[in-house]
Amino acid sequence: MTRKSGERPVLVVGAGPVGLTAATELQRRGVPVRCVDSAQGPSPLSKALAVWPRTLELFRRLGGGARIERYGLPIESLRYHSQGREVARIRFDRRTRPATLPQPDAEALLAEALHTAGGKVEWDVELVSLDQRPEGVRAGLRGPDGTVVEEEFSYVVGCDGANSTVRRLLGIPFEGTTYESFFALADVRIEGDLVHDANYYFCGPKGIVVLVGLPGGRFRVFTAAPPGTGRGDIDLPLLQRLVDERGPGGLRLTEPTWTTGFAVHARHAERTREGRIFLAGDAAHIHSPAGGQGLNTGVQDAHNLAWKLALAHTGQAGDTLLDSYARERGQVARTVIRQADLQTRAWTPGKRWQVALRDAALRTASALRLPNIGYVPMLAGLTTVYRDSAAVGPRGRAGGFTTGALVPDHPVWDPRTHRRTPLRLALDDLKLTLLVATPHGVAVPDEAETLAAELREQLGESVDVRYLDTTSGVLSDTADQAPYLARPDKRCTLALARPDGYVAVCGAEDGARLVRDWLRTALAPTR
Repeated sequence: MTRKSGERPVLVVGAGPVGLTAATELQRRGVPVRCVDSAQGPSPLSKALAVWPRTLELFRRLGGGARIERYGLPIESLRYHSQGREVARIRFDRRTRPATLPQPDAEALLAEALHTAGGKVEWDVELVSLDQRPEGVRAGLRGPDGTVVEEEFSYVVGCDGANSTVRRLLGIPFEGTTYESFFALADVRIEGDLVHDANYYFCGPKGIVVLVGLPGGRFRVFTAAPPGTGRGDIDLPLLQRLVDERGPGGLRLTEPTWTTGFAVHARHAERTREGRIFLAGDAAHIHSPAGGQGLNTGVQDAHNLAWKLALAHTGQAGDTLLDSYARERGQVARTVIRQADLQTRAWTPGKRWQVALRDAALRTASALRLPNIGYVPMLAGLTTVYRDSAAVGPRGRAGGFTTGALVPDHPVWDPRTHRRTPLRLALDDLKLTLLVATPHGVAVPDEAETLAAELREQLGESVDVRYLDTTSGVLSDTADQAPYLARPDKRCTLALARPDGYVAVCGAEDGARLVRDWLRTALAPTR
């Protein structure tokens, strides 16, 4: 007997940070998941390092705070040197500070969260075929004993990296360019005058060398290799010579635990959705490691997709909402690829006047702290504003909320937890949340209460309603708990927060209408 789409599991291909995030978030929402990976088990290699605040926030939501504190290294600053002098120092504050968290630790955090949610990873299971049908996807999986079994799934999410099998089986082009330079990488101990919680960028006539402090006392060394260098040519003597030529001098490299080489690409999939099959992370886009955005972008791809798939899986939404994934995350991927490309080219200008111009710009920007206004918050993942997507309403602002942006993180008192917490973290990330915000002494309009009742009737356990006193900062569960209610007026703001923490729509006088319009559009069923 053929199972209905909503009864079939979702197949997540790939058990790196992206696949683990997708599987965990789906499992937390009650969606059955199979997460498979063709590898024998988790990789011990450090690979991706930088985890920026928005991703750290998601990891902490999954219970990873203790592991982050134990294994992560908060980064104090980025330090740029040119021609032997420091030309810029970008310092982080509490809100924008990233952490160095090697990929195995990030994966262990996510695997634990998946286990807690009731899921697991099936290692040594390879995807070999895909047959998409209107009611689902039939996938051929080769198990550890070599036997291929075909099984039915409601959706498939390809999180299987730059050489994605899912993308190949779909025949989706992976367009873009490859940088001319071949890069060398190593994790080593370094003797010399370096601060361990800073990332260093040493730019000189012979190239750039990047040094990143790792938890446990080592450093990551990243630099362009000499022309003609192959992966097998990269060893400690070569790296020492390159650091001597390009670094500050006086550094001695010892005890390498990992050395490798790789080409840097800037590529993106022609499309990231084909029917019931999606691509996320490196399967959808790859770029220069400049800015340390790779893991972060992929994890947030999966986070964006999971809540939408969960609503579609239960029949509460359809193609309109699912289509918004490609539009929203494509917007982010294009920005990340562009910024990483600009940084990579800035590292290696070809002419002296370009070096002088770059250094002067960095000095000025650093002195005025300009990067902290736009560039650093962008890297931190805090400035994304989704536009022209069915999952967000028309552009607008009301009561401190911006449609398409993250819910603000100013502190509120939450009686559910009996503590003060950032507003965004106080919201239930498994549900849509209607926020009814009024100043102290202003009553909640009847229209807002009517809307709240409609949402509960339509969405049941998939929606939450919270009332915010914007004067006292108290977040309540019912309008009756909002103190000193008086007559209604126009200062009531309605904001619908998505499960991923972004504002779906917001408004004041027209707030109820905007929310109803969003529900009709975004949650329209597939015809």
